[in-house]
Order: sequence, then C-alpha cells, then structure tokens
Amino acid sequence: MAFELPKLPYANNALEPYISEKTIEFHYGKHHQAYVNNVNNLIKGTAFENATLEEIVLLSDGGVFNNGAQIWNHTFYFMQFAADGCREPKDELKAAIEAKFGTI
Repeated sequence: MAFELPKLPYANNALEPYISEKTIEFHYGKHHQAYVNNVNNLIKGTAFENATLEEIVLLSDGGVFNNGAQIWNHTFYFMQFAADGCREPKDELKAAIEAKFGTI
C-alpha cells in the first residue's frame, strides 16, 4: 500500500498568526512528506508492503516504525486544527481552567 500525504482541510496560511504559512510549508510540506516518502521506500518487498499505517505503528520497528509513527503523529497534529476553530476552550474545560486560574 502506497501512502500519500493527507490533504490539509485548510490553506497553508489559514492558521496565521498562530502558526505561520512558512511553518506549515516546512513541517507539513517537507517533514511530513519526507516521512511518507521514507515509509513507502522502506516497506517495498517487506511484510509491511500492504499494511495499514496503524499496523505499521503497532508491529514494526526501526526505520519503518519511526517513519510510520511520524506520519501518524504529524497527521494527528495537523488535522486537529481548523481555520475557523474556536479561540478559547468551552464548557467543562473552560470551567476547569477558570476554577484553577481564575480566567482563560
């Protein structure tokens, strides 16, 4: 199974000023893509050639594990954001922060 860099659900500059377009281009466009390329090259001809990413993370080791886990980590990281996301926590999390620290 060949892996592909997942498409971001927002433009590279959509998270500014919190995360810059340059940061997205570097960490998503270069690092994340490199992990995808590396794992695709490393799994050719191995027992992981047709494995899912989750199977690679759970069952592999060495370079296959390291690159597969980085794909998973980076995907999880980048997909948690939204261009129109909330600017502060809500409900129970907000109440807990305010109870502990007085304000957001």
